[in-house]
Amino acid sequence: MANHMNAARHPVKTPSLLGGAMIIAGTTVGAGMFSLPVVGAGMWFGYSLLLMVAIWLCMLLSGLLLLETNLRFEPGASFDTLTRDTLGRFGRIVNGLSIAFVLYILTYAYISGGGSIVNHSLSGMGISLPQSAAGLVFAAVLAAIVMISTKAVDRITTIMLGGMIITFFLAVGNLLIEVEPGNLFSPDGEARFAPFLWAAIPFGLASFGYHGNVPSLVKYYGKNPSVIIKAICIGTSIALVIYVCWLLAAMGNLPRSQFSDIIAQGGNMGVLVSALSEVMASDLLGKMLTLFANLAVASSFLGVTLGLFDYLADLFGFADDASGRLKTAAVTFLPPTLLGLLFPDGFLVAIGFAALAATVWTLLVPGVMALKLRKQQPDYPGFRVPGGTGVIYLVISFGILTAACHLLAMAELLPLYR
Repeated sequence: MANHMNAARHPVKTPSLLGGAMIIAGTTVGAGMFSLPVVGAGMWFGYSLLLMVAIWLCMLLSGLLLLETNLRFEPGASFDTLTRDTLGRFGRIVNGLSIAFVLYILTYAYISGGGSIVNHSLSGMGISLPQSAAGLVFAAVLAAIVMISTKAVDRITTIMLGGMIITFFLAVGNLLIEVEPGNLFSPDGEARFAPFLWAAIPFGLASFGYHGNVPSLVKYYGKNPSVIIKAICIGTSIALVIYVCWLLAAMGNLPRSQFSDIIAQGGNMGVLVSALSEVMASDLLGKMLTLFANLAVASSFLGVTLGLFDYLADLFGFADDASGRLKTAAVTFLPPTLLGLLFPDGFLVAIGFAALAATVWTLLVPGVMALKLRKQQPDYPGFRVPGGTGVIYLVISFGILTAACHLLAMAELLPLYR
């Protein structure tokens, strides 16, 4: 009786919807957003907007298909468990390899982007440093934080997220006020925009990767699909709004022809931020944009490398002591850092490769798992994504299209804006 009275007096508090939505939005929005105006320069604003909405919808549906599968398992089941029990050993291996590849290639992308933005920041203070050296400094400082502990990453990232919100609204808010409609809707005399859309699809996909958090939300909320669906919808919608504002700010302030120069210089983060800083109303606002870029790439780096660090520690069985963490750090950071030293301007290329691998576990795997389980359990009474098998085939087809676009663009069989 006493236990029942205590339970009535202290009811179990349901986690807030806002918390789940922020987890999704925070995971989705990252340094990859700096690639969007550069790869969208060919198709420009109108087609970029249409493409972002289409990708948002497909990635939302694939996340809900993953949720549909996840809810058939006990809360706490990981992505690895879902693929093993649904697709077998081969499916589990393919999914695991694609996740590991994405984490590694994103680590390299953020070292490249971090080196670029650190170099831009230092040049503003009159300090000149080779970009490869700036990337090394960036990687070394943040790798040390990951090595210390997860708690250190948590605290540093929380501070960074607060700074990102403030600097984003100050810098991008000013750019939105200064938008020139002529830049957006009649950028130059060239009439060709649509052909450049195809090569940009993989970069849009890379900007909506939140699927690794779906099992975490099921564990967080329990088998409560309505709340999780709302969290995914709200979180991805926040990301979409941020991306649209970013495209509007960049394309509304820089003429399309200037993006040719940005692309010619490698299209890295520092080049874009430098171009935007020059058109801002004051040096202070330009510094706010630079600070936002630094915080965005640093927080993205910490989030991705913490996941990769824990994954590799588990894979190789390294202990959680000083010696074990040093071994894990070596396996985690040395390969992408070496790549960053050899190819300092690979930010855009790396984001494209990340999208190619992410296609497997964000689109193809959720679609195939949902299709298989629906056939095995046709009378399952739980949550199903509306739209029947047509929705599943739409998601799988979009995954195949994205992979094909990346491979064709690599082979220079698609129009590329230069």
